[in-house]
Amino acid sequence: MNDSHRDNLMPLPQPTALSRPHWDACREGVLLVQRCAQCATYVFIPQPCCTNCQSAELKWVPSSGRGRVYSYSVVHRAPRPQFKVPYIVAVIELQEGWYMLSNVLECPMDDVAIDLAVTVRFKPINDDITLPYFVPA
Repeated sequence: MNDSHRDNLMPLPQPTALSRPHWDACREGVLLVQRCAQCATYVFIPQPCCTNCQSAELKWVPSSGRGRVYSYSVVHRAPRPQFKVPYIVAVIELQEGWYMLSNVLECPMDDVAIDLAVTVRFKPINDDITLPYFVPA
């Protein structure tokens, strides 16, 4: 199965009214995150109110897309046949201090490590969904 066919069979995010700004920005090559206007906390995954102070004054702001690998795991057993193994699932700590679960691409498995500097790379999957992945910086 070629990668483009595999991508078409992958389970994909289903944008909601709350998450739509994030997915629209990814399609444009921009990583957006919510930030509280009251306490300046970054909030990800998208929420209706701040996870720190419960303010509803969340604004979408651009992220640098630069960060480091905070934690990771190499997956050797696919949860579904559409997943090509092995692959790296990582928690990325973004430069602004928020965390995102994603994959590390374009890096030999043995080179992935805690504190590896990474930067976001966007991969269009279909007309509606572009996924943010991370590659070594």
